[in-house]
Amino acid sequence: MTFAHRDRTQPGALGLVLARSTRLFGTEPFFMEFIAGMEARLVTYDMSVLLHVVPTRDEEMAAYQRWAKGDLVDAVAVVNLTEGDQRPAALDELGLPAILVGTWPEDLSRPAVRTDDGGPVREAVARLAELGHRCIARVSGPLSLLHTQARSLAQQEACREAGIESVTVEGDYTAESGARLTTELLTRTPRPTAVLYDNDVMAVAGLAAAKDLGLEAPADLSLIAWDDSTLCRLTAPPLTTMTVDVHRFGAMVAEAALERIAGRPVPERWSPTAHFVQRGTTGPAPSEQ
Repeated sequence: MTFAHRDRTQPGALGLVLARSTRLFGTEPFFMEFIAGMEARLVTYDMSVLLHVVPTRDEEMAAYQRWAKGDLVDAVAVVNLTEGDQRPAALDELGLPAILVGTWPEDLSRPAVRTDDGGPVREAVARLAELGHRCIARVSGPLSLLHTQARSLAQQEACREAGIESVTVEGDYTAESGARLTTELLTRTPRPTAVLYDNDVMAVAGLAAAKDLGLEAPADLSLIAWDDSTLCRLTAPPLTTMTVDVHRFGAMVAEAALERIAGRPVPERWSPTAHFVQRGTTGPAPSEQ
């Protein structure tokens, strides 16, 4: 593959900026596996991922400006897309080729690796409904994120169609929010008998919080984590998950970026769809609360 972006005397790079707490990045397995998938594909072309973790969106934009000025990356992957996201247009102005990653309903002509966030939520609700659960709660990620909004809409629609009560509370992917919000949900009257989590870290913390309240999964409630990881498999009982091939997801983003850098057409790609993996934290709804 010949890269049309520019000549290099040094190995190329695909840039990834994460606007999030460095402490959270160190505890959440998703992005480590995602980056590993990107690296596995890029190494064939003597390229790597240039990762920058910053606390705010403004600092993310400043990083793009430095990269463009210093000619440090060949392209960037833009993650955690939000409503009215200004990053794609800003990257165009900077002349940085970009691959959008995730839910992105606007401007379908932009190169993107898209995700189906609604379908897996519908599957999870259907599984829980079959088990007799009539009140399903979810500890979501930040509501500003488009993929969070897509999951919330799917949950509301699926629960309404099934005649099930739906409750969503906003978390931030940290263990602290997972524990605190689970405690709040499980001390409601009536309390939900099933809880979905938008990541594995919050789910693991939620399982511990439920135990602190004297509730056991799956006898007293069912829990499902989004994203599988070693964390989910090592809990007692192991967490049921909506599992995504995150490594393959990262590789697909790298493949799209390589095409973009080479000046070739970039076909729309869909990331691997999350699928239900039954483990020890889902079962029939309790007959009495």
